[in-house]
Amino acid sequence: MAAGQAANGPYDVDVDPARAGWEHSSLRVLTLPPHGSHTFPTGDSEWIVLPLSGGCTVRVADLTFALHGRPDVFSQVTDFAYLPRDSRALISSEAGGRFALAGARCERALPARYGPAAGVPVELRGTGSCSRQVNNFASAPAGDGAAPGGFACDRLIAVEVLTPGGNWSSYPPHKHDESRPGEESELEEIYYFEIAAAHGTPGLGYQRVSPSGRGRGTDVLAEVRTGDTVLIPDGWHGPSIAAPGHAMYYLNVMAGPGPERRWLIRDHPDHAWIRDTWPDQPTDPRLPLYTAPAAPPAPTGDAR
Repeated sequence: MAAGQAANGPYDVDVDPARAGWEHSSLRVLTLPPHGSHTFPTGDSEWIVLPLSGGCTVRVADLTFALHGRPDVFSQVTDFAYLPRDSRALISSEAGGRFALAGARCERALPARYGPAAGVPVELRGTGSCSRQVNNFASAPAGDGAAPGGFACDRLIAVEVLTPGGNWSSYPPHKHDESRPGEESELEEIYYFEIAAAHGTPGLGYQRVSPSGRGRGTDVLAEVRTGDTVLIPDGWHGPSIAAPGHAMYYLNVMAGPGPERRWLIRDHPDHAWIRDTWPDQPTDPRLPLYTAPAAPPAPTGDAR
């Protein structure tokens, strides 16, 4: 969906299961002006409030979380807040900003919590022109041992991916549209894009989704710009291609019906060999674009 096509009411992007034609994953992007606020019910879903630019205060039940946020997605890791289902949340911002709400239908009402930026694992994947950075703020255990997933959610899986200009990510193409115990988990996925401008020129990129023989047979080659969204109910997805000179950011939001919250993928058999070349190449020296901040020191002295 091009920027604007997924807008609805107060949201720049509003993708829910009914609108997407699936069952589990949701994404909203909310822009607040200075001194702006927005209240919404969480309903049958858990949500993470993730600042894209600016900071905010999140209130849910009798808890208040002050999110420091960041200037933009290309500058630093951000803190975030987790909201349980069957709640009512208020987001307010003194200076204004843009905030992603990543959601998933769930069964359990887990406690509302604050996620510090210092606790976000920053991972480098691939090498050479396949190098990219992944901010695993709400990742889930993966079959290859990567992305261990330390932040507890019931169903929601969400990560940020940063790809330097000219590189390919989400490569080799992979899929997760059927349940194969220990091999593949069934997950609906949303890609939300932002592309860095350069020399005063807006950037662009490309996203490929090809049929896997399952489900709808999704077949997409999309030019993507800041604010665009690609829905992936099934199929091989990748590459995500960053145009030279323009770094690409995307937020991945996933959820599915499986009894276990896992991120298990199968590589496309025609392209899986590319992984074997990675040990012979260096990681792109432009990465990481940034790392998570150091954790604050533990308190010392008399704690009474």
